[in-house]
Amino acid sequence: MSTPAPTPGRRGLTLTQQIFLGLAIGVVIGLYVHDAHPTAVAYFRPFSQIFLNLIKMIIAPLIFATLVAGIAGAGHFKVVGRIGLRAIIYFEIVTTVALTIGLLAVNILKPGAGVVLSSAKSDVAAAAQTWDQIILHVFPTSIIDAMAKGDVLQIVVFSMIFAVALGAIGEKGKPVVQWCEAVAETMFRFTSIIMHYAPIGVAAAIVVAVGQGGMSTLLSLGRLVATLYIALAVFYAGVLLPVMLLLKIPVRKFVIAVREPAVIAFSTTSSEAALPRAMEAMERLGCPRRIVSFVLPLGYTFNLDGTTLYLSLAAVFVAQAAGVQLSLGQQITMLITLMLTSKGVAGVPRASLVILAGTLASYGLPLEGVTTILGVDAIMDMARTMTNVIGNCLAAVVVSKWEGEFREASDRDLALAAAEGEL
Repeated sequence: MSTPAPTPGRRGLTLTQQIFLGLAIGVVIGLYVHDAHPTAVAYFRPFSQIFLNLIKMIIAPLIFATLVAGIAGAGHFKVVGRIGLRAIIYFEIVTTVALTIGLLAVNILKPGAGVVLSSAKSDVAAAAQTWDQIILHVFPTSIIDAMAKGDVLQIVVFSMIFAVALGAIGEKGKPVVQWCEAVAETMFRFTSIIMHYAPIGVAAAIVVAVGQGGMSTLLSLGRLVATLYIALAVFYAGVLLPVMLLLKIPVRKFVIAVREPAVIAFSTTSSEAALPRAMEAMERLGCPRRIVSFVLPLGYTFNLDGTTLYLSLAAVFVAQAAGVQLSLGQQITMLITLMLTSKGVAGVPRASLVILAGTLASYGLPLEGVTTILGVDAIMDMARTMTNVIGNCLAAVVVSKWEGEFREASDRDLALAAAEGEL
């Protein structure tokens, strides 16, 4: 007779429930701070930044160790090219659809009509990376520098080449592989320890976001925010859900697995903050570690679904607010431009705003539009960051399915993980 899985109630609130509680408390405190003590926001910001810093210091060793152990450990470097090609094809299809949904939503709902652009000048640089800069940026001049900056794509490239070289030397490389396996396990345990601070970090991040903007800012540009959330809902229902149904991915189990990293991404507006937990969650769902450790970091550069959808929507919003009529041809050209330039923004502070500013400048649109959007950018950033994380988690499952290596977790395994606060 099997022992029943422990229920969360026996152990108090699960980590996910604690994070949701922190989210709610943060909203309440944020509204109070905004109305009564606006300057108090500065006192909460460090507690939010502590959590982000703790997570960021995990990312480089975690990606390096899991990729090297996964590829070199079992001689999988022969199929890395196939996995990478499949991942890139999936990324490009999904992000192109996301851009298209953004364009359709902004053209149908016209949130920019009647909006007065801010007269303040934007402090966001308008320069976006050119195609040659994007290509050169892929290859690090120093792995130490890449790790120090947290450049995910450069770390992935170095780790893959290192793993192939390590696998090629055979037995001599086994001690290094074993060391990487030990480091990977240690970093996952490290993540579990840090996540005990997550509810506090999430609450502080929400206090800062709500305390700065308040509800008045949201209401003034409510149509833009509503258009983005509607477009993202269409993306979930019209793209991600059909993908899961088509490939027979267990929707309920996927939602259970992804909810914690999704909430972390939403509340902190940081994809990096959710990466370690997302990797662990997808592995528990049934994806092999070598695919998760490759596809998820790669998706942080090539599969920013929420960000790309937002960019197409925001660019046309500014045109509408400025009274500039963009032809269908111009919008299609803009879509292609955004699809390419958005690939080079990983790790860039306020990356989406940098790309948006560059796009506006290219089409002669006023950069004051960026300043106008800044008022509600934090609210929109929450949704698009969460979408980026969920989209990349699904990509890991899709590639695992294509490779025939997805081993669906049982309800009991997921229940145990939830009860232990690990999902």
